[in-house]
Amino acid sequence: MEFKIPDRVERLGMDIGRHELRYHRKRVAVTREFTFDAAHHLHLYEGKCKNLHGHTYRLVITVSGFVDEVGIAVDFGEIKRMYKEEIEERLDHRYLNEVLPHMNTSAENMVVWMWERLDARLERDGWKSRGHRLEELVLYETPTSRVTMKREWMEAGDPDE
Repeated sequence: MEFKIPDRVERLGMDIGRHELRYHRKRVAVTREFTFDAAHHLHLYEGKCKNLHGHTYRLVITVSGFVDEVGIAVDFGEIKRMYKEEIEERLDHRYLNEVLPHMNTSAENMVVWMWERLDARLERDGWKSRGHRLEELVLYETPTSRVTMKREWMEAGDPDE
């Protein structure tokens, strides 16, 4: 492979037209990962996790949408802003049993709470009306243990209802 320094930078309006910026009209998924630290304990659990302990959680957020006129579906910075305001500000360096709704603070419960917050944020910010949707959340409690929530599972509802 030959490495070459470009002779000049591509210029909008001269080398590429505005109408060429969107290459396609397909739905694409954009994913960002974040970490936060928090403590919790589990009720009615017989094991080490009944004791107060902490984790460095990793949350992987996937949002999909159709690209706009400049070829961007979801700005990575918008996902970051949404995460910081909806999740990090509420949970980072906190005692989860105190700040989450009354629930056992299992990763399985937490990922649904996170989904509800992020999905409501997409609605409030007008993303849903433009065709964007939350596709998947993956919450790692440890580097090797995680839970996953997918859009189709959330839309399926509660089997007991």
